[in-house]
Amino acid sequence: MRIIFAGTPEFAIPGLTALIGAGHDLAAVYTQPDRPAGRGRLLQASPVKQLAMAHGIAVRQPESLRRDRTAVAALRDLGADLMVVIAYGLLLPTAVLHAPRLGCLNVHASLLPRWRGAAPIQRALLAGDTHSGVCIMGMEAGLDTGPVYHRISIPLDPRETGGGLHDRLAALGARALLEALPGIGDGTLAAAPQDPALATYAHKLSKEESIIDWTQAAAAIERQVRAFDPWPVAQTRLHDQTLRIWSAQVAAAPTAGAAPGTVVGADRTGIRVATGAGLLVISRLQLPGKRPLDAADFLNARALQGVRLG
Repeated sequence: MRIIFAGTPEFAIPGLTALIGAGHDLAAVYTQPDRPAGRGRLLQASPVKQLAMAHGIAVRQPESLRRDRTAVAALRDLGADLMVVIAYGLLLPTAVLHAPRLGCLNVHASLLPRWRGAAPIQRALLAGDTHSGVCIMGMEAGLDTGPVYHRISIPLDPRETGGGLHDRLAALGARALLEALPGIGDGTLAAAPQDPALATYAHKLSKEESIIDWTQAAAAIERQVRAFDPWPVAQTRLHDQTLRIWSAQVAAAPTAGAAPGTVVGADRTGIRVATGAGLLVISRLQLPGKRPLDAADFLNARALQGVRLG
């Protein structure tokens, strides 16, 4: 098929790679404009743009498709059969949704209608979901409300992090896309409507959410630590410094009556902190300007017994 691809971050790379490898005619790649990045704040091309340019595929970077009629007309003139969208980051107006012959497809990182929205990977981990997956969805005007052509579900590991699940679902989305395309192309694969009564919304992540509330249960904080790795990273206060928590586990021992946030034990096996319910054992952590350290190495330079975090 003649396909327009729209995507921006690393999550979209496996999907674009799969389309290139399958021999589809990539009419153009749409990605967000280059953005300042790094300490020098130099303009940097998105991962998708870099891959497209390496394969000689035309790249288009409109600031908006909702307000730029010329850009919409240029997209329509490509004469595509289909537009595949993976984490593009720009809203598509109705004129774009209907421009390709077969419309627009989205590769979404959740089991729709659960976790519609911007941060389905992290929300699934925060909620303690036992399964996640990907859906190949026909796009319509609503936010992730379109019918689903194909879905693949996977169990979640109890130690799954946001970064690890991101990579697993990116690869799974590419596989699901290639499995669905033949049936979509010849009309033999029917799309099933979503049940709106089952919908949940995955709000965009914010740095404010990374601050640990020690009155929460240890299990909830442990999920927060995993979900926010590698961004925005769960954090608390140690005296006047921000302490980032990269890895933690729930201890079998009870809280022992200490105030939430109190370090009740600190040795080579970990830093045990009282919470609203149970103990959290911190095993990897980081101070500003320093590299992440295992608890044993962190404790070589400081004593934490009795300190209250937060």
